[in-house]
Amino acid sequence: MQKPSLDPHVADNAPNEPALTAYDEQHVVTYIRLLQAEGEGADWREVARVVLHMDPEREPNRARSAYQSHLARAKWVTERGRLLRCTGSK
Repeated sequence: MQKPSLDPHVADNAPNEPALTAYDEQHVVTYIRLLQAEGEGADWREVARVVLHMDPEREPNRARSAYQSHLARAKWVTERGRLLRCTGSK
């Protein structure tokens, strides 16, 4: 896995592949930030603005869709994709 960027460009929709993608590897930090924000109860609009760099006031549908797809992918990556958790322990 390559070293992930701290603030990569975010697509309008996260991947929906059944396996980890290069996009997932590049967006590990984005996924972590989304999961942390959700855990802290942050408003999705603020998260879209700060983490995804999308303006929910100007483009509410685009920002909401991007937020939802990336948060769903972040959860998949941690629960199924195993990108963010240690897989070597028994």
